[in-house]
Amino acid sequence: MVARESSELAGAVETPRRLLGIVSSLAWAAGALVVGWFLWPTSLGGCTTLTIVSGQSMEPTYYTGDLVVSRCGAPEVGDVVVYNPPDIGGARIIHRIVGGDADEGWIIQGDNNDFLDPWRPMNENILGSSVLHLPHVGKVAAILLSPLTWISLLTVALAVVVWPGRGKGDEEAEEAEEADGPAEGDASGEPEAAEVSEDSDESQDEALAASTATSTTTNDTD
Repeated sequence: MVARESSELAGAVETPRRLLGIVSSLAWAAGALVVGWFLWPTSLGGCTTLTIVSGQSMEPTYYTGDLVVSRCGAPEVGDVVVYNPPDIGGARIIHRIVGGDADEGWIIQGDNNDFLDPWRPMNENILGSSVLHLPHVGKVAAILLSPLTWISLLTVALAVVVWPGRGKGDEEAEEAEEADGPAEGDASGEPEAAEVSEDSDESQDEALAASTATSTTTNDTD
């Protein structure tokens, strides 16, 4: 009865803890999804482009080693954009739109250049417009440009949510069961030990009585 009450009490205490653990895991997962949504790179079908500046064409706006975060959307004249030059696969340029339109192509120029870019990219060539500038953090942020980084983050977030955890309540229940086991064993074993002890005492009394009787008989004979 005591063991059952202890188990029920442990279960009642553990239920809020489990709920709190589930809520915490869901909150972490939701946070990871929100961050992933904002920073999911265009290389994986997202809307965010992280660009590490290299060169002097955008000084003094940006310097080599700066990190620029760009988001997809309709560009306008005056926006700093990241674009893929037509017919040049894999290359990325971060310059400012100084003219043109979406129908005939945009006119692009670096802030520190005295000449226009030779390309007139269309909207489909533009990856995004600059929304955030982080000076001198480009080297550290290079890790974020790797698709493997984002796949790993999502995998960890998913594992936190679905992986079965072992709470403190389970450990407490096991400890209670272990504690109850010896107690029941003692209850079943102690009476037997007591009976053996009583039998031993009775044997000693009988032996003492027989010895006394023998001594008395010997004295009478003398």
